[in-house]
Amino acid sequence: MYAKFPKGAAHRTDPGAAAEVLYDAVVVGGGISGALVALRLSEAGRKVLLLEAGPAEDLTLRGYERYLDRFYSAISKDNQAPYPAVANAPMPRGTDARRITPGAPDASSYIVQSGPFATDTTYTRVLGGTTMHWEGKALRMLPEDFRMRTLYGEGADWPLTYEDLAPYYSEAEREIGVSADVEDQAYLGIGFDEDYVFPMKGLPLSYLDRTVAKDVDGMPVDLDGEHRELRVRPFPQGRNGIPNPAYDGGRGYVPRGAVSAYQVEVGERCQGNNNCVPICPVQAKYNAGKTLALALQSGRVDLVAQAVAHKVHVDESTGRVTEIEYRRYDRPDSPGHTTMRARGRLFVLAANAVENPRLMLASGLRGSSGLMGRNFMDHAYLLAWALLPEVAGTFRGTICTGGITDLRGGRFRSRQAAFTVDIHNDGWGWARGAPMTDLIGLVDSGGRYGESLRQGLVDRVSRQLQLAFMVEVPADPSNRVTVSPDFTDELGNMRPVLSYNVPEYTMRGVAYARQLSRRIFARLGAEDHTAYDPEFWGYAVHDGEGYEIRGGNHLAGTHVMGREPSTSVVDADQRCWDHENLYMVGGGSMPTVGTSNVTLTLAALCLRSVRAMLAQLDSETAPIEVTTGRDQAATTSGETAP
Repeated sequence: MYAKFPKGAAHRTDPGAAAEVLYDAVVVGGGISGALVALRLSEAGRKVLLLEAGPAEDLTLRGYERYLDRFYSAISKDNQAPYPAVANAPMPRGTDARRITPGAPDASSYIVQSGPFATDTTYTRVLGGTTMHWEGKALRMLPEDFRMRTLYGEGADWPLTYEDLAPYYSEAEREIGVSADVEDQAYLGIGFDEDYVFPMKGLPLSYLDRTVAKDVDGMPVDLDGEHRELRVRPFPQGRNGIPNPAYDGGRGYVPRGAVSAYQVEVGERCQGNNNCVPICPVQAKYNAGKTLALALQSGRVDLVAQAVAHKVHVDESTGRVTEIEYRRYDRPDSPGHTTMRARGRLFVLAANAVENPRLMLASGLRGSSGLMGRNFMDHAYLLAWALLPEVAGTFRGTICTGGITDLRGGRFRSRQAAFTVDIHNDGWGWARGAPMTDLIGLVDSGGRYGESLRQGLVDRVSRQLQLAFMVEVPADPSNRVTVSPDFTDELGNMRPVLSYNVPEYTMRGVAYARQLSRRIFARLGAEDHTAYDPEFWGYAVHDGEGYEIRGGNHLAGTHVMGREPSTSVVDADQRCWDHENLYMVGGGSMPTVGTSNVTLTLAALCLRSVRAMLAQLDSETAPIEVTTGRDQAATTSGETAP
């Protein structure tokens, strides 16, 4: 898909020209939510302005390759390593997390952590958003996740059901190009239409997955009177596999990007690269840039990059949004900027569950329900690691190809949190920095070198097993995003202040997960090396035992949807109760986070919301006429856009 753009050319709109246009929709954020909304609105003939806070490097092959070069040369290979550090649009990094001192917010990173618990929450502020570094797992939520309050007395009920969202899940799976087999994904109430198949055939389990499965498949678990037998199951993946010829009634599926090994630059079939997080070197993994490319080709989407939304302006007499004020910086390394305004009929905040409420609160728009920014959720990750008795092919395959999903739902959720178990193909990388730390240990502590060092490294790394328990966190109003004039960025925008704690409900799930990891390791004959450091920034104690808790970057809940204005921020269409022409879309609308990665669900929600946006536009306006596809396009290199 990227090869269709000339090398060096970036599709950007002259901000001055854009300021003179009344758009059908102004969209803030160029991640998957904004990309899907922009594409669908443009397909319906609507004129869209997309404001992106970060640079637009990745709209070209050359720009994507610069990301790769930056990653390869980076000393620290964290989630943000490939992407430019831009002071005007700063990104939180997992390495920024600190221990919280009571009463003293930590302002050393972009997100101000005010405690009581520290989190390593990250998101990427470039075109494509966090899909540039996501893991690629594309699980649907369980039907029971939508009725947690009714079924288990925990969390909240959605104003939607699984059945309401199911057709949009299918549409999102098409857009992302999900590789999976229905027989592996139909469990715990997840249903599919009778003839449904995924766009691409399921990717195989890794050798490590199969090694674990030999002993874990059939392992009995009894929890709160419910009997389960565990199974290692492939995860649905947002990366190119083998297109399914049975898809779409036998018409097949055409992937975004070629699957030829001779066209690696445009997104071939997955090669199993282990560094797909933070960036896929061959573009086999979906990122929202692929959707943005189509949107920009429509001729109805204008893009202004390096444009940081500053304020949402509202007509006080009607409550309708009139414009978005943004600050456009010319150079990433300079605070110099121009303040501009974008006008539209509809406005769509599509940043993420931190940036959406941050912008609203910074604009003085706290919402009549008092819930703006509240109910922040992210998955709590507990890691457990061990050495297997045999070589298991660790570091072969993408980061995570399979895991255990049998404890995602059930009656036990009335007492403790559910979880998914990821089998990590990158060994102890997340937990302890393998293989670099293993190399240092063998040299410094073991005195190894030459052949002995090589063999020692192979023996140790290839037997590593890391289990990542992704534990649900229910909505809690005290977990929240706020702003303060005391904390601003280089452009004078107020930064997000995060107050967060892990509830007892989740910690009971964490404790059970650790017990289960011991049972699994014993069944595998693996040597348990798990040890939690009390000095770790995410250390938490439950019933006298300490655990290291990490975040999953699966941000949700800060502008929750609901049936009533008094108990929610947006309605079931993600339209603000207080502002009839403003939509806040994405993970922030989710009342529960469940036990699935949030990307597929927020994509489905956005696709559903576009229907409401178009209906509103149809009732209020006629489409804005567009006379030429690139009448306002400009390039930074002087090359002409197609």
